[in-house]
Amino acid sequence: MGILDVFLQSSSSASLLGALVILLLVYLLSTFSFSTQEKGKDPPGPKPLPLLGNLLQLDLRRPYNTLLELSKKYGSVFTVYLGPQKVVVLAGYKTVKEALVNHAEEFGERDMIQIVKDSNQGNGVLWSNGDTWKDIRRFALTNLRDFGMGKKACEDKIIEECEHLINVLKKFKGEAFDTTQPMNCAVSNIICSMVYGSRFEYDDPEFTSLVDRTNRIIQLVGSPSIQVYNLFPWIGKWLDTRKEILKLIDANKKQNLQLFRRLRETLNPQMCRGFVDAFLVRKQHLEVTQLAVSAWTPEWMSMCSQEFDSGNSNNNFHSENLMTTVLNLFAAGTDTTATTLRWGLLLMAKYPKIQDQVQEELSRVIGSRQVQVEDRKNLPFTDAVIHETQRLANIVPMALPHKTSQDITFQGHFIKKGTTVYPLLTSVLYDESEWEKPHSFHPAHFLDKDGNFVKRDAFMPFSAGRRICLGEGLARMELFIFFTTLLQHFRFSPPPGVSEDELDLTPRVGFTLNPSHHELCAVPCM
Repeated sequence: MGILDVFLQSSSSASLLGALVILLLVYLLSTFSFSTQEKGKDPPGPKPLPLLGNLLQLDLRRPYNTLLELSKKYGSVFTVYLGPQKVVVLAGYKTVKEALVNHAEEFGERDMIQIVKDSNQGNGVLWSNGDTWKDIRRFALTNLRDFGMGKKACEDKIIEECEHLINVLKKFKGEAFDTTQPMNCAVSNIICSMVYGSRFEYDDPEFTSLVDRTNRIIQLVGSPSIQVYNLFPWIGKWLDTRKEILKLIDANKKQNLQLFRRLRETLNPQMCRGFVDAFLVRKQHLEVTQLAVSAWTPEWMSMCSQEFDSGNSNNNFHSENLMTTVLNLFAAGTDTTATTLRWGLLLMAKYPKIQDQVQEELSRVIGSRQVQVEDRKNLPFTDAVIHETQRLANIVPMALPHKTSQDITFQGHFIKKGTTVYPLLTSVLYDESEWEKPHSFHPAHFLDKDGNFVKRDAFMPFSAGRRICLGEGLARMELFIFFTTLLQHFRFSPPPGVSEDELDLTPRVGFTLNPSHHELCAVPCM
């Protein structure tokens, strides 16, 4: 889908008028070139049109595919113009690793898209920069670990949640069902137990509405109309998609405010139940300290106010940061892992011989007992299948946009400070120089000739460098325990009348790549 399709498919006549205005501007400006382009210095790229840049060349439903094709022509570092915005794209494992790991500082800033600016104003942990990002990320990592992330306590929570999920799937009695909500609820409960200090029942309307709205937001943020809006914010007043996103975010905020209120009323600073409790305690402590400072002499006040206003952590523990961080953790802690698990079950149904091998290994090594994280080393084929699912699923194909923190000459190309940079993760996970069968489901990518599991350097689904996913350890634990436990208890297959070949692996349009709508049968096998 191109930019004109976005306008022409809209029911709004104002949108059509906007398209005509754009075309007129293109005509009037067609003799001019982009003044910011520095010939001989910038990374190469396709010639842009005024105002529209290279948008007419992009498939806005799946821009990562267009960028992958452009990398074959222009190399591993190239420039595209998304409307008036100059963007540098990094393609291929070696280039992405060199930028994000070897030049982590220079490529380590986050570039915030417009729809995010509308809702969080630079708060939270996913889209923030500077001291806000450093303080909140450090605090989140420390406290999530305190509440079990990566530890035995977390493993026990996942195992407990597996029991709830198994009971839900058994209720379908082998009949076809949509895997979306059960998987989202199961995975979401793990992050809920760490953030709020408790899990929720799958039929709790407060919980399911929060999960469903978050899923819908992630889908809409990746829509073509929102991609165009991010580049031309002035069209926002005519976009129903933007209005829906902001309405959904507002509803999630109101629901979280109610949760925060209940947690605050029962808060015990000596026994924090989760991330929210820990944040509230930190916030209260700083507020008390600031009140104490205000009672001091003018000289002491002056000295201490400089400390409080200097950009140190004291200023970052406020209500807006709490809300945005919780929404970030809830969305990121639910969507990517649940989506990967849904891909895994879909692939098992599509490739039953591989499912046979997984279940044979589980039966031989584990038997009927509960799988533990420490079993991973004895389940090389199953581990390879999980890794290959992550690679092929390619959940976040363009990563979140980065921004250069300073001028840099990278691989002979000059990139100015403040330039938007997209590390094209799909080009890493499908790098033809790194993977024997990059576009096929091939678990042998992660096995040696003797069937032992092997790590691959180009396995980068969590990104890399300063902005690597802070929940990587949690996600890896969840994927392993949920996947193996489900495969111990169920045989997954297509619905009656649908063959394995008919199962569609084309991803749905969205900010992350979810499977297209499908149903599976989960037949109990023990």
